[in-house]
Amino acid sequence: MATAARANPARARAAAFSTAAAAAAEGDDHVHYKHTDACHHLRWTAKESYEYMYARPWSRVVDFYAELVRTGAGAAGLANLFGKDESEYILDTNGEDYTTPSENQTTIKPSKDRGGRWERVTFKIVLSYHGSSFDGWQKQPGLNTVQGLVEKHLGQFVDEKKAKQLQARSLPIEGCAVVAGRTDKGVTALQQVCSFYTWRKDVKSIYIKDSINKAAPDKLRPLHVSEEAKPISGEEQSSKILEGSEYNIKPQSFDVAKVDRIIRQLEGKSLSYKMFARDTQASRSVGPPTECFMFHSRAAVVKLHSANENCEEGIRALCIELVANRFLRKMVRVLVATTIREAAAGAEEDALLNLMEATCRRATAPPAPPEGLCLVDVGYEDFNRQRCFIVD
Repeated sequence: MATAARANPARARAAAFSTAAAAAAEGDDHVHYKHTDACHHLRWTAKESYEYMYARPWSRVVDFYAELVRTGAGAAGLANLFGKDESEYILDTNGEDYTTPSENQTTIKPSKDRGGRWERVTFKIVLSYHGSSFDGWQKQPGLNTVQGLVEKHLGQFVDEKKAKQLQARSLPIEGCAVVAGRTDKGVTALQQVCSFYTWRKDVKSIYIKDSINKAAPDKLRPLHVSEEAKPISGEEQSSKILEGSEYNIKPQSFDVAKVDRIIRQLEGKSLSYKMFARDTQASRSVGPPTECFMFHSRAAVVKLHSANENCEEGIRALCIELVANRFLRKMVRVLVATTIREAAAGAEEDALLNLMEATCRRATAPPAPPEGLCLVDVGYEDFNRQRCFIVD
């Protein structure tokens, strides 16, 4: 399981489980990156990473996430795995009753002399959805996406002026959901954050929650909806080695402690993750757009249980928890697959840092399957390590 992190102004936390994963390039003519370190002969190729990772029982992870979404447990549902107090991760889900700002929040009351956006009402919506049931977050023609479904059910709350504008253009009457960070196809989210605004004054939080709740029962669930004082910003979130003197047999397993030591090297650093990103625009492949600050990066073994299993049963899984100010496209999935690959090969603990200096993305492993990745939550407060799942 892999987790994503939170960031300022929006901090995201994700979790990724590995029973193991990676996506490989097709074809036999793939050009492999020539590593030159001492363990280069033990490192999996892209095809070997793919075969190893996809051989894991991912259906157990998918079922585990599905149960968390169905029950509406949110991040609290993961607390059990790490012996944490569930109450520290429970969201207030009383809908429109949760409208009183905390003492630490600064509210901005609309001025009577102001118009435009100062008169509109913005709602913060916290969602939980099962990744395998959707084609990702972003709305796309002909695909079943989370954004498409949410915006369709927000249509009834659109103000009259916008409704007429959409009708004049022969477009469906739908709301606009601005998300903290998009998730790929197959990626689960336990506490995704999005916002919706309208100029209508009769819309209540509970109305929005009830509408979204009917969209896809057991697959998409609004955990919490509240009226905000101002709009939410939606910025675009030792290995087991079988080695012979003559044959160089590659490893078929990895040491979780080694994974943890490697991934910890990223903590507290602002680094360019361009080698770990995929499918990014050319303008976002160099410089500051590729830099991320990693607040927290840890790995541990957990035991996943299904609803009909007792505490003695279950399946052991590797969980990697990452908390950062943002994530590049497919960055978490590539980090997970690459860290496992490096741990299996017996690489040094600074392996990921060294790969930052590579000249080609083939130096890193193909992205792990999305089924193991979960966006746990998005934070807007200062980072608090005690709220992380994997701590010393």
